[in-house]
Amino acid sequence: MIVKTNITIVIADDHPMILKGLHDELIESNYNVVGQGINGKQALELIITHNPTIALLDIDMPILNGFEVIKKAKNKNVDTKFIVLSFYKENDYILQAKTLEINGYLLKEDSFSEIENCIENVLEGQICFSKSFAASSLRIVSEELKKIDNLTSSEKTILKLIAQQITTQEIAEQLFISKRTVEKHRSNITIKLEISNDSYYALGTWAYLHKNAILEL
Repeated sequence: MIVKTNITIVIADDHPMILKGLHDELIESNYNVVGQGINGKQALELIITHNPTIALLDIDMPILNGFEVIKKAKNKNVDTKFIVLSFYKENDYILQAKTLEINGYLLKEDSFSEIENCIENVLEGQICFSKSFAASSLRIVSEELKKIDNLTSSEKTILKLIAQQITTQEIAEQLFISKRTVEKHRSNITIKLEISNDSYYALGTWAYLHKNAILEL
C-alpha cells in the first residue's frame, strides 16, 4: 500500500497559478511536496538536492525545458521518476518523451484524479500516458521509435547531423569519411525508417520534423 506522506515530490511550472493549484492539490491529498520551481534551472537544482520520488514538470519552461531537466537529472543518476505536464499533444513531443524513457506524460487539461492515478501507476513501474492521447498516435510513435532503434550507432550519428540540416559534404568532412559513405548511410537510414519517398530531400524533411527527439538519441 502506498503511503502518500512518504512520497516526496518536486513540481515545476512557470505559470504561478498552475504551480500553486498543483501544490495545493498535492498537499491536500497528503503528498510530501519538497520543492517548487518556476524554471528548469530551479527544477534541476531541487531534483539533485532532494532526489524526490516523483518530479512533476512542465515541458515549456525558461532556461531549461522539462525534457532538458530530465536528461540532465538522469545523468546525475537520481532515482526520481519523471512525469511531464503539458498542453502539447503533437507526436514529436510524445516521441521525445518515449526516447527519454519518461515515466508519465499528462496534459494540463487532465483532472487531478488522473494525475494521482498516474503517480500510483508510475510508482508501480508502469508507463503512463494521458487518456486524452489518441491510441493511434501512441501506436505510430512507438512504431517510429522501434525503427529508430534499429539504426546502427553510425546511422544515428548521421541522422542527428541530418536533423540539424548539415549537408552530406559537411557530414563527410566532420566525420572524416567519404561523401559516398555518407550517401550509403543515408540510403540505409531511409530504408530502415521506411520513408516511402526516396528522394534526397525526403530523409532531411523527416529528420527535421523529428529533430528534437532525434537529438535525444
